Amino acid sequence: MALGEAGDVRVRPQRHIARWVILLIVVLLVACVAWVGVRGVLAKNHLEKAVALATQVQSDVTRGDAKAAQASAVELAAETRDARRLTADPIWRGAEIVPLVGPNLTAVREVSGILADVSTDAIEPIAGVLGTVNVAQFKPVDGAVDLEPLVKAQPTIASATASLQTNLERARAVDTAGTVGQVDTAVDQLTSVLAKASSAAETADQAVTLLPDMMGQSAPKKYLLLFQNNAELRSTGGVPSAVALVTAKKGRLALQKQASSADFPELAKPVIDLPLETEGIYGSITGRFLQDVNLTPRFPLTGEIAQQLWKKRYGATVDGVISIDPVALGYLLTATGDVTLPNGDILTSSNVVTSLLSDSYAKYPDPAVQDTYFKAAAGAIFAKVASGDFDPKLMLTALTRAGDEGRILVWSDDKAQQKTISKTALSGELPRGSKTRPAFGIYLNDSTGAKMDYYLSTQVSIGQVTCRKDGRPNYVVDVTLTNNAPADAATSLPEYVTGGGDFGVAPGNVQTTVSIYAPKTGVFTGVTKDGKTRSLHTATDSGYPVSQFETLVKPGKSTTWRLQYIGPKNAAVIPSITQTPGVNVLETKQILITCNSLVS
Repeated sequence: MALGEAGDVRVRPQRHIARWVILLIVVLLVACVAWVGVRGVLAKNHLEKAVALATQVQSDVTRGDAKAAQASAVELAAETRDARRLTADPIWRGAEIVPLVGPNLTAVREVSGILADVSTDAIEPIAGVLGTVNVAQFKPVDGAVDLEPLVKAQPTIASATASLQTNLERARAVDTAGTVGQVDTAVDQLTSVLAKASSAAETADQAVTLLPDMMGQSAPKKYLLLFQNNAELRSTGGVPSAVALVTAKKGRLALQKQASSADFPELAKPVIDLPLETEGIYGSITGRFLQDVNLTPRFPLTGEIAQQLWKKRYGATVDGVISIDPVALGYLLTATGDVTLPNGDILTSSNVVTSLLSDSYAKYPDPAVQDTYFKAAAGAIFAKVASGDFDPKLMLTALTRAGDEGRILVWSDDKAQQKTISKTALSGELPRGSKTRPAFGIYLNDSTGAKMDYYLSTQVSIGQVTCRKDGRPNYVVDVTLTNNAPADAATSLPEYVTGGGDFGVAPGNVQTTVSIYAPKTGVFTGVTKDGKTRSLHTATDSGYPVSQFETLVKPGKSTTWRLQYIGPKNAAVIPSITQTPGVNVLETKQILITCNSLVS
């Protein structure tokens, strides 16, 4: 009995100690939960303030209030740093291994860290240079743009751009598989915002990288301006009816010489060695006559040809080629206001397209006089822009819209500059796609031999369905061309506009050659015209499968060509479309197709 009692005495202290250990662990766990909970609430408050401040920074930048933007950016960085500090301690990291709760804590910590880095390394530095680099900076003063602030800002903007791109990838890598809806949504929103910010920063970086050198900061530059006439379509817009030599020196632009396509005789052979594919699809005329340099949709090639044609005609080598069309000029006039020509005509943002591409042909039947009119219009608008007499915000909006629509294109003879340009919408290169979102290019060339494309409207539609066992999707591309000319176009329109039948096309009709560039992995499988099976010409250009056909449309009529392709495997998003910019607004529609509605 005594031994038993003694044994009980020994057991009690051990059980007592065990209970205290368990109690201590529970207390520590509760304390950890409370610690994480309190810090989580505090971090949440900081992040909510950060969201409000980010919106404020954007508002300040939009208003052009540099001081307010800088102050808001400093506060934003402080809030996000506090959020990161609260979610990065050892206790928080340890709690991340807890099932259910852990994935949410990990995601919150990663988001806090991303926001802190973006605020410190991108937003705050960019806000710091807003006082010297803003939209107004691009407005000439006394005829010249002050380029020095752009040069000084370039390293800061480049660093900020790199930070945004890095953190965008970090945001995309955040694992939300086990998170609650609120956290999942927050990560998606962060990724979306960073994607837009990264794209905008990259554009700004490209601008401050290119503009100083291209505007003659280090050495004078010469550029050839091509004014494309959309009334006679070419792949990148229209025939270069008027051209001009422009110089840039220390930010000052000057119009040196103007000419028209009539000043360039047709050569017996191409001025450069054309790629065999280009010559096979578009003919050697692409390199022999200024009006046809942009039969090809590859604007870098167009730039090269135009450069050499100018050199052969006038003996001067230009550093680059820039093209613009009348629709883009209309956009610019929203910023500059009306322009008065020497003959008294007034060009406005609403009448410039009609004036240049329609009314002028009736008013001035002599082609030589038309050329003079186009030169006067181009010169007057150029002078207004070069003088700085415009609203800079409206000008930026106009240039952005024109660039996005492919109405302004740029090529540089400088390889480093061209490498940067090639990343932008201004490059005029063949459409780039991705593995998940391929891209089509649809290019139109007039074969009427006249100016009837003022009356041509184009509607492009695309549909996608997956029917194949290998997962490759089927694409259907519809191209509808409509001739909006009056029924009596043959007699009511000037012969210079209708062509008078000189190229075998009856007056009033519109004849167009259409070239469709499919994704490089695309396979053409069939075509119909207005529901009836047809055939067409196929080729390859720079690795892109090309389907080409010629079609004729009478006044008041429409025709629809439907082409079908097999796309790349696992392409889940409907393809993007790049197309020739015409007189009318570009629009791509989506169509619903089924496996039963395919051509083959």
